[in-house]
Amino acid sequence: MIAIEGNFAYSFILGVMAAINPCGFVLLPTYLVYYLGTELNRGEESRAATLRRSLAVGSAVSAGFVGLFLVVGIISRAFTNAIVTNSKYASLVIGVLLVAMGIAMFLGWKPPIAGPDVSVQRQRTTWNMFLFGIVYAIASIGCTIGFLTSVILGSVNRQGYVSGVLSITLYGLGMGLLVTSLTVALAFARVGFLTTLKKSLRWFDKVSAGFVTLTGLYLTWYWYSSITNRGANSIITRVDSVQTDVAQFLGDIGALTLAVIFSVVIALAVFAIRRPQRVK
Repeated sequence: MIAIEGNFAYSFILGVMAAINPCGFVLLPTYLVYYLGTELNRGEESRAATLRRSLAVGSAVSAGFVGLFLVVGIISRAFTNAIVTNSKYASLVIGVLLVAMGIAMFLGWKPPIAGPDVSVQRQRTTWNMFLFGIVYAIASIGCTIGFLTSVILGSVNRQGYVSGVLSITLYGLGMGLLVTSLTVALAFARVGFLTTLKKSLRWFDKVSAGFVTLTGLYLTWYWYSSITNRGANSIITRVDSVQTDVAQFLGDIGALTLAVIFSVVIALAVFAIRRPQRVK
């Protein structure tokens, strides 16, 4: 077994940090709240089905996020500055669209992902979450593409192809394991506290809409301030402070411990899925 240490540990930690970077930090809780809201809209189903979907959803978001970063990083190392500059405008548009989406949700509109869990809808749910991962990456790329290109992809040149590929893989695992384990944890909560959560169904859609709207407002203001060089205001400073504290906390835990924790959560879900269900 290869120990997660040195540059490899740094690659893994950078992947974890990619999910909570300052540019897209507010998208993580928004995604989790929205995911839980879609779960509450579903009817009674087996624990295995819920956990299986959580693994698919978490993996789809992670694949969209990491996939875009790797594609952009691999083909355009020479254009990093241009990508960072132009990503601000794309992220600003995303912020405005999220505000519009949140307002529409307040007025009763439900995104396609919130529909019933039939075969076609399940495929659509996974695809939509993959697209969400891409949106997440676009909103975050201004803060993290530099690390990916200079540290992770640069390791191919410094330490050889095999070592570089391992660093890139660990970066993707860091982000993917964090998002997937958090999704699975919510799925476990949904299974264990279904009755309690069902009581909140009437207002949970509004909470999801609120998170989406606030996230859009924050991203819009964040990137508008960046584009116009207005500097950070008190709201942005406070969010950055929280993000820094979270990043410091995860960094103190260490790459190996985080990897073990995330893997255990996901392994428990896989075990629960494969475990024979009791016949009532």
